Amino acid sequence: MNRNKIIKVLAIVFIVFVLVVFIRFFTSNTKFEKEEVYVEVPTGSSYQDVEKILSPLVKSMSAFEFIAERRSYPENVKAGRFLLKKGMSAFQMVRAMRLNVPVKLAFNNQERLENLCERLSSQIEPDTSKLLATFYEPEFLKTNGFTKQNVFAMFLPNTYEVYWNISAEKFRGRMLDEYNRFWTKERLAKAAALDLTPVQVITVASIVHKESVKKSERPRIAGVYLNRYKQGMPLQADPTVIYALKLRDNNFEQVIKRVLYNDLFIKSPYNTYQNIGLPPGPIAMPDVDAIDAVLNAEKHNYLYFCASVEKFGYHVFASDYNEHMKNAKKYADWLNKQGTNR
Repeated sequence: MNRNKIIKVLAIVFIVFVLVVFIRFFTSNTKFEKEEVYVEVPTGSSYQDVEKILSPLVKSMSAFEFIAERRSYPENVKAGRFLLKKGMSAFQMVRAMRLNVPVKLAFNNQERLENLCERLSSQIEPDTSKLLATFYEPEFLKTNGFTKQNVFAMFLPNTYEVYWNISAEKFRGRMLDEYNRFWTKERLAKAAALDLTPVQVITVASIVHKESVKKSERPRIAGVYLNRYKQGMPLQADPTVIYALKLRDNNFEQVIKRVLYNDLFIKSPYNTYQNIGLPPGPIAMPDVDAIDAVLNAEKHNYLYFCASVEKFGYHVFASDYNEHMKNAKKYADWLNKQGTNR
C-alpha cells in the first residue's frame, strides 16, 4: 500500500473516530421527556450516589462517566440542586452538575411554625424535625429575645433565593437577618410609640390579618385592638379562640367559620376572651400590610366591631357596647339564616 493510500485510510479512520466521539459524547444523552429536570444531590453524596440519581435520566452512563472522569468530577461532587435540560450531551450534563441552582423559596399564610417547617422541607434539604430543632434551640432563642411561642414572628412572608442544600443553621441566620433588616429605625420608633416590641406588633398584626383581608380597614381594626389593650380590656378576638381550638384538637386543617358561645371558655393562653393582654405569640404569619397597619393604626374611640351584613367582607364599628350588641345581633341572625353552625 503506497503512502497516499495509507494517509487516506488514516484520515478516514480519524474522521470516523471523531464522528463516534462526537456522537457519543456531544449529542443528546438525556432520556427524559420534560424540557427541564431538576436534580437534587444530598449533602455528603459520593459519585456513586450521583450515578444512581442520574441513571433514570441518562441514556449512556458510560458516556457520562467518561467525561466526568476527564473533568475530575468524581473527586469534586457538589451537593445542591442542578438543572438538566432535554437534549444535553454528556459533556453538558457534567458541566451542569457543577452549577448549583438557587431555589426561589416562597411562603405565606402559615398558621404556626410546624406548618411553615413542613412547607420549607419540601423546598430545601433540611427536614421538618431538623428545622424545628434549629429554630427552637434554647441558646438561639435566649440570645435573640424569642421564646418557643413567639419565634414564629421572625418569619416574614416573601420570596427568598437560597441554595437547596442550605443548612438549617444558615437558613435560620438568613431569616434572622431579614427580620432585623425589616425592623428599620422608623418601624422600631413606631412600635416604641405604641409601647410594643416588634414581636408584640407582629402578634397583634396576626390577629388583624385573620380578621380582615380588606387592606383599607385593617388600620381601623388595629386601632380597636390597641384601644382595648391600652385600657386593660380583654381583646376578645375570635381568631385567637379559633387558634386555641385548632391547637387543642391538633388539627390546623379544619375550617371553623363560626365561634360558638361555649368556645369562648376554652382554657388556653391564646383565648383572649379569658386572658387579658396579648397571646403568647402570633396566631398566623401576617403579611407586611397587616404589620404596617398596626404600626400606623387609625386613632379613634372604637372598642368593638363585627362583620357587616350589608357590605360583605367588611366590618361595622362601635364605641358603645349597646350599639355593638345591635350590630352583633344582626350578624348572628344573618348567620342563622345561612345555616352556619360552625
